[in-house]
Amino acid sequence: MKVRVDSTRCQGHTLCAMIAPESFELDDVDGHAHAIADEVPAGHREQVEEAIRSCPEQAIIVLTEATLAAPAQGDPR
Repeated sequence: MKVRVDSTRCQGHTLCAMIAPESFELDDVDGHAHAIADEVPAGHREQVEEAIRSCPEQAIIVLTEATLAAPAQGDPR
């Protein structure tokens, strides 16, 4: 399982970092969350799934084969 936090959606509610502190941390400057590592270790998957469900902004994105292969927004590919 791979995840990332959409910084344009994250409002710094801190729920993800409280639920899954091994997988998410908050930026000292703007307070927004980011994934500590793209790949979630198997032992942390349940907490990350709970963090995904708990995010009020739905800012945590699970990266699938399709999302990894898709061009970034604004990428002319």
